[in-house]
Amino acid sequence: MSEKQNRLNMENILHYVWKFRLYTNDMQTTDGLPIEVIDPGIHNTDAGPDFFNAKVKINGELWAGNIEIHSASSDWVKHKHHTDKAYNSVVLHVVEKANDKIYNEEKRLVPQCELKYPQHIKDNFAFLEHANTDIPCHNFVSSMSPIHITSWMSYLLFERLERKTKHIFSLLERFNNSWEDVFFVLLTRNFGFGLNSDSFERLALSFPFKCIQKQGDNIKQIEAILFGQAGMLNETANPDAYFLELQKEYNFLRTKYTLTPLDAFIFKKLRSRPTAFPQIRIAQLAALLYTSQGLFSKIISCEDVGRIRLMFHVNASEYWQTHYTFGIASEKKSKYLGDASLDILLINTVAPMLFAYGKTMNNEALCERSIRFLETIKPEQNVITKRFGSLNFPLTNAADSQSIIQLKREYCELKKCLHCRIGHKLLTTR
Repeated sequence: MSEKQNRLNMENILHYVWKFRLYTNDMQTTDGLPIEVIDPGIHNTDAGPDFFNAKVKINGELWAGNIEIHSASSDWVKHKHHTDKAYNSVVLHVVEKANDKIYNEEKRLVPQCELKYPQHIKDNFAFLEHANTDIPCHNFVSSMSPIHITSWMSYLLFERLERKTKHIFSLLERFNNSWEDVFFVLLTRNFGFGLNSDSFERLALSFPFKCIQKQGDNIKQIEAILFGQAGMLNETANPDAYFLELQKEYNFLRTKYTLTPLDAFIFKKLRSRPTAFPQIRIAQLAALLYTSQGLFSKIISCEDVGRIRLMFHVNASEYWQTHYTFGIASEKKSKYLGDASLDILLINTVAPMLFAYGKTMNNEALCERSIRFLETIKPEQNVITKRFGSLNFPLTNAADSQSIIQLKREYCELKKCLHCRIGHKLLTTR
């Protein structure tokens, strides 16, 4: 590990110890004056001092201001805080090692203290940091109280919905607050079902949704736009009558709406079952857009997740019931979305959109409905949920699986053990 990374890790520990008051009681300045922490302040994750509005008593005198934390005193000058007015409000510089006196921009000496804390915190952090496993605390989880785990998972679910809401809000800004447009983009992305999610999102962003809305009563024209924009109507080794019809429709619509198609090669088939080919997914999406016009408005007004599931339970058009790709006929078979695919669309499209819309409209009932929907859907089955399931994490519904995915993606993979409640419990355990 590099020296820079070691210093960052040390600062992270010091932040953690200061925030949760895990230091020893005999705190004093480098000059030997006693320190009493009245309020550690508010942790600042942006530019400026590390903790705002702290209150500390130094030798009995109360100081109110900000706290800055470094691994060593010399970092104060290294980071140019001595020339920055924003740090004139620092009342205490907290360090692992005090190796120099420091002054603020006003040339005033800044009090310092070497933060002392139990050795087991440092040891436990080193264990988590260097653990050669995808879940560093996996041996510790079984000793956790189920209530502690459940409470943390409830928080993680809200955090995941908030993260998805942030993405939805960025799309809203792009589409001038058009919820229908944003819903179309999110829905189309999720029709990529992981393997083709990015490609399907590019498809949705490659043309205005109004093109679909204007042709909404004609399934063939909806398919022509989607397949044409996906670059799948440029050429085929086996052009048949239906392919040529769609190609003709698309050439007309392409000119009418000034469209530019994507390259078909961005859509992957690798290791996909024929029913999951991108052509079938596009045909299913076209059928859904055709049979459920104004879908977002219908979802917002529907309180029953079962009814929404029925809206999504559509069969691809007749041509695709005898084809998996253009020009090659196959035995006739319905191309409905399977239950697992329907669940993914409900989890990743419907629930986040309800939550985001509820937040925007200050409608708590919609936010609660999104969570209630997740609690009625089966949990996702993937590598992450199976791994945590083996550690006895509750996994009874999609709310649980979304919490677990949030934990793995945003904490375990990023080594943010200091910010995880499980990590916190482990760090403070002797």
